[in-house]
Amino acid sequence: MTTALVIGSGVAGPVTAMALRKAGLDVLLFEAHPTGADEVGSWLTLQANGIDALRAVEADQALVGLGFPSTGIRFVNGNGKFLGTMSNGAAPEHGTPSQMLRRADLYRALRDQAVSRGVQLTYGKRLVDAVSTGSGVTAVFADGSTVDGDLLIGCDGIRSRVRQVIDPEAPSARYVPVLNIGGYLPGFTVPTPTDEFQMMFGKRCFFGYSATPDGGVVWFANPPRAHEPAAGELEAMTDADWRSWLLELLADDKGPAQQIVTAAPGPLHGWATYDLPTVRRWHRDRMIIIGDAAHATSPSAGQGASMALEDAVILAQCLRDLPSAPAAFIQFEQLRRNRVERVVKHGARSSNAKAAGPIGRVIRDALLPVLFARAGRDGGASLTWMHGHHIEWDARMVPVG
Repeated sequence: MTTALVIGSGVAGPVTAMALRKAGLDVLLFEAHPTGADEVGSWLTLQANGIDALRAVEADQALVGLGFPSTGIRFVNGNGKFLGTMSNGAAPEHGTPSQMLRRADLYRALRDQAVSRGVQLTYGKRLVDAVSTGSGVTAVFADGSTVDGDLLIGCDGIRSRVRQVIDPEAPSARYVPVLNIGGYLPGFTVPTPTDEFQMMFGKRCFFGYSATPDGGVVWFANPPRAHEPAAGELEAMTDADWRSWLLELLADDKGPAQQIVTAAPGPLHGWATYDLPTVRRWHRDRMIIIGDAAHATSPSAGQGASMALEDAVILAQCLRDLPSAPAAFIQFEQLRRNRVERVVKHGARSSNAKAAGPIGRVIRDALLPVLFARAGRDGGASLTWMHGHHIEWDARMVPVG
C-alpha cells in the first residue's frame, strides 16, 4: 500500500489524510506543534464550496453542532449609508449555506474525525528537510528523526517548509496593506439577524460583525497599514495600544463598532495580512504542496479554508486515478492553478478596497451600490464560480491534455 506523509494538521492536513485513506492510501500525519491547535485563530466563514468538499469524503458530519449559518452580508459606509447586500457564499444549487465557526473548533473537529478513521497523528514533528529517494521520500524532523514514505504532501501553511524544499527560490508571502484583529463578545446584543454579517467601510477602518445565536457578537477590524510591520512590532503592542488605536480609527463612524471594541474581552492582539499570488513550483519528484502553502489568499476572500479543503479532496482523487504520484501531481496542478490564483486576486482586490484613501473612498462608495444592485439582479451568479464549485467523489479523473 502507498504511504503518504502529510505535513501539517491545520485545516488541510486532516482532510487530506481522510481523503487519501478513502482513496486507498496509508497516511501518516505530522504536526510541528507539541499539542493540537485547539486555541489557534479566531473565527472564520467556511463557505459552501468548502462544506461541499467535506461532504465528498463524508467529513461534513464534523461540523455538526459547530457555529451557525451565515447566508448574507450587508454593507454600509462610515456615515451609515446603505451600500448594498450580497450572498455570503450560499450555494442554493446544492442547498449549502456558509457557516460561521471558531477556527479552533474546526481544527479540533477535523483532527478528531481523521483520528477516528485510523489516521496516525504525531505531534512535535517539525519538518526541516525532505529527501527524494527515487521511489519515495524521506522526511527529516527537527528532533533528528526520519520517516520514509512513498510521497509527501505539504499542508504546512503560508510559511511552508515543504515549499522551500521543493523550490529554494520559491517566493515569500506578500504583505497585504491591512491588519487583522477580532474576537467574540458574549452578552452583547445587536439588532441584526444572526445569518447576516454586517460590514462597514469606515472612514479610517473597515469593521465587520455578526450577531450570534447565543446573544453575543463575532467581530473583526481591518486597520489599514501601508507598510509591512517590522518583526515583533505588532507583538509589542499591548491590549491598551490596540484598543485606543481602534477607537481612534472608528471615532467618526456610525454604528456599534466603538461599543464592541470597548466591551470586547482582552487581551486584544492583531496580526498582519499576507497572501501568495503565484507559486511557480507546487511539486517536485514525489513531493507537493497544497492549501495555503501553495496559494494563500487574504481573509477578505473568505476562501482560505475552503480552497484548502477542495485541494485535499481533488489531490486524493488524482492519486486514486492516475498511474503515478508525479502524474497525479501534474493533473492536480492543471485542475487547480487557474481557479485558486483567481481567488487570490479576488481577495487582494477586496483587501485593497478596505484601505482606500479619501478620494478612493468617494469613488468606492459611488460604485459599490451599482455593483451590488447588479449582483442582486443576477441572483449572485457573478460569484457562483467561487461558491458553487462542486466535487463528485466517484467521478474518475481523466488526464488533462
